[in-house]
Amino acid sequence: MELLRKVFISTDESRLRSGWRILLQVVLMLFGFFIVANLFDTLSSLAPILAFLADPMLISFAAITLSVYFARRWYDRRSFRSLGLNWNAAASRDLLVGIFIPGLLFGLIFFAETAFGWVDFHGFASNTGQPSLLASLGYWAAAFIMVGWYEELMTRGYWMQNIADGLGINWAVFISSAFFALGHFANPEASWASALGILAAGYFLAFAYLRSKQLWLPIGLHIGWNFFEGPIFSFPVSGLQTAKLLVHEVNGPELITGGAFGPEAGLIVLPALTLGAVLIYFYTQRFSLSGEKKQ
Repeated sequence: MELLRKVFISTDESRLRSGWRILLQVVLMLFGFFIVANLFDTLSSLAPILAFLADPMLISFAAITLSVYFARRWYDRRSFRSLGLNWNAAASRDLLVGIFIPGLLFGLIFFAETAFGWVDFHGFASNTGQPSLLASLGYWAAAFIMVGWYEELMTRGYWMQNIADGLGINWAVFISSAFFALGHFANPEASWASALGILAAGYFLAFAYLRSKQLWLPIGLHIGWNFFEGPIFSFPVSGLQTAKLLVHEVNGPELITGGAFGPEAGLIVLPALTLGAVLIYFYTQRFSLSGEKKQ
């Protein structure tokens, strides 16, 4: 009996060890996918106006959020907010700054590739007859808000913080970032180069959490990264095609540009992530955790 207790129960308090907590959260998540998908499918079939509920990103948003919420309360015996979800003036600023930084990074990537002759720019989508451009941009903005929320909630939130409880923060950052990279391995045009690039992006997002001690900065970075990469600067987003504001073709060396997967699979992402980390460092250095400007 004592052996079983050591295997399953944490030594510092009466709750499951972190590995079992993560495993049970994954079970909850898979169960949630089944329940939510069937519920949303039923609702959309009963009322065609609710057809949007069948969107996979909306299903993921609901299933992952619910699984993390209940796992945090039941298994971790902590509040949902304790994952780094305190909402205050600092949170809203972290979110906005996080969205802004990737806009700068992808602007620099676009202009660098253009300067080297790796991008053939043809114009703006509105000039080529693309229908409902604003509606498409609005859809992808909403989609990437959901993706940024649930991927950070699970990866830098529940998984990384629970792994840190058991193995320490260094292993937590590596393991959570590795799972983050593997989660994108099924995307179109994925390769080992793209996996390494997304692993680096995982470290980048983890750095934002560790500097701010809240999830709002990495959530903002994740939202901004996807939105500026795809709809605004019109690169593939981890191999996925989105609405495009710009019309261009990338014809540079795939090793550098990332080719059809997007910049995450190319060497060009490394200086961008480095610059982003520097900006995060100075931003978080300027403001305290309470949200007050440092003197």
